[in-house]
Amino acid sequence: MANLNKVMLIGNLTRDPELRYTPKGTAVADIALAINRVWNNEQNQRQEETTFVDITLWGRQAELAQQYLTKGRGAYIEGRLQMDTWDDKQTGQKRSKLKVVAESLQFLPDGKGGSGGQIPQGGGQQSSRPPQQGGRPQGASAAPPEDYGDEDDIPF
Repeated sequence: MANLNKVMLIGNLTRDPELRYTPKGTAVADIALAINRVWNNEQNQRQEETTFVDITLWGRQAELAQQYLTKGRGAYIEGRLQMDTWDDKQTGQKRSKLKVVAESLQFLPDGKGGSGGQIPQGGGQQSSRPPQQGGRPQGASAAPPEDYGDEDDIPF
């Protein structure tokens, strides 16, 4: 039987990242995202709901989040779901909560439309480079229309 545990989220931080280190020195940061959903109901009235998701970042991603992210800032997270379970110290009952363990992090503009400054894009170990200077965008742009052939040239 096949299994898949993949989560992709875009939202705004609800608080500043909380960075700590394991006894072996590995960085761990906890963040929370507010993810908004807007739709029209059957009476064509605008409806909104916000989902709050706890996320754990590890290693260099955790350090970058602490350095560059603040409350209100936008972020794109790819990761996996993980169930945390513990015994409630006050009631003695078993408790559990789903959270996301991030595998990839991209910094986005804040929810107010601002750019929030120049910051490195991407996640993982390859994201340890400093912010880009000069304001030039990263990545490739689309090819000009004349570089595309007829639709009949599509091989499928």
